[in-house]
Amino acid sequence: MFGHLTDFSHSRTHGEAVGFFVFFTVVLVGLSTVLGSVLGTLGLNLVDGSVTSTIMTGVTVNTMIGTLFVLLTSSLILVNKKLTGDLLSIILTIVGVYATYHVGVLLGMLIVSYLTTVKGK
Repeated sequence: MFGHLTDFSHSRTHGEAVGFFVFFTVVLVGLSTVLGSVLGTLGLNLVDGSVTSTIMTGVTVNTMIGTLFVLLTSSLILVNKKLTGDLLSIILTIVGVYATYHVGVLLGMLIVSYLTTVKGK
């Protein structure tokens, strides 16, 4: 289930895709927590430029970090599996990034996990 986690060219079974989803979602939570804390400590507010921070500022920063993470992960999968010419995979990547930004990170990571089950060329 947790084999080949960092091998983005590996075609996974459904069970391995669940392991990929769990592992990279936990990595994303840790990464967004650390980056959000560091950015808050440095006083870098990416949302509206104000000095005060609210809970919604943190949610927005985590959404941006999650969207970039989903874009980076799905791009790595497309490049390593040589699927950059496959229109369905590119559309799934775009839908995943859109879903991450507008719905939630878990839905975007679910689409990325599905991309790992697609056979590469």
